[in-house]
Amino acid sequence: MNIFLLTATLGDKLDSVFYNFDMLIFGFFGGIQSTFMTGVAKFFTAFGDENFIIPILILGIILCFFKKSRKYGFSIIFAVIIGTLLTNVIFKPMFLRIRPYNTLQNVGDYMSWYTAAGRLSESDYSFPSGHTTGAFELATSLSICFAKDKKKALSIVLPIIAIGTMCSRIYLMVHYPTDVIGGMLIGVFAGVMGYLLATAVCKIKVLDKIDAQKLFKKINAKAGTAVIIIAIIGIFCYSYIPAINEGNAQVCAYNEEYDCLNAARVNDEKYPPINGKEYCKIHWKQLSGESK
Repeated sequence: MNIFLLTATLGDKLDSVFYNFDMLIFGFFGGIQSTFMTGVAKFFTAFGDENFIIPILILGIILCFFKKSRKYGFSIIFAVIIGTLLTNVIFKPMFLRIRPYNTLQNVGDYMSWYTAAGRLSESDYSFPSGHTTGAFELATSLSICFAKDKKKALSIVLPIIAIGTMCSRIYLMVHYPTDVIGGMLIGVFAGVMGYLLATAVCKIKVLDKIDAQKLFKKINAKAGTAVIIIAIIGIFCYSYIPAINEGNAQVCAYNEEYDCLNAARVNDEKYPPINGKEYCKIHWKQLSGESK
């Protein structure tokens, strides 16, 4: 037996304590599965993918150079940094929760739902949901900005999208319901803190001297907004198109306590093959002797 699994983790405790709750919610989403709903789920899950979050972060950096949009830019930056640190640096390594499609392989109903949803897979730990964190950190920080600027429609739409992303992760069976609840709480916290820090930073007087708008005097507010919208649509397409075929990913070669269905890190210089076999992040680090 692998030495890393001899001691019960916080993730194992979540599995046992919330088993009935998680299976109840899984059952609900499994009951509404259809080709159409799977397409909808893949659409919403793209809003939390790193291929969406990272380009949005870059967009946020650009927005910081314009006085009128600086608050939005810094809100995005701080929210993403806080959410990423809490989710990927602190909580995932702390809980070490294995993905449900690995731990529930003996539960026939779950595996049939997982297969029907397309058998998507990730390469890391399960709690909390990084996609949910990403969607809520952006939705929360930007919704507060829009609400303060009296743009109520946008302040309402973003949380709806985040909720859609959260539900999509359960529908696709790649996260326990408790994973997405954790991701939502972290995302909301990160979003609020991101906005508060952005507000504080924007009060620094020296930043008032920096305004790229002066270099683009001929671009009015409507044109600038149109450019941002087009950029966001392009970023979304960049994250959504790969998500359509994610179920075809090569899975991890680990097959001891369970047949790992995590996505293997193929052609990744950071995670090279071990004895000619490709592994997910978790098992590559275990087998190579690196810490989790």
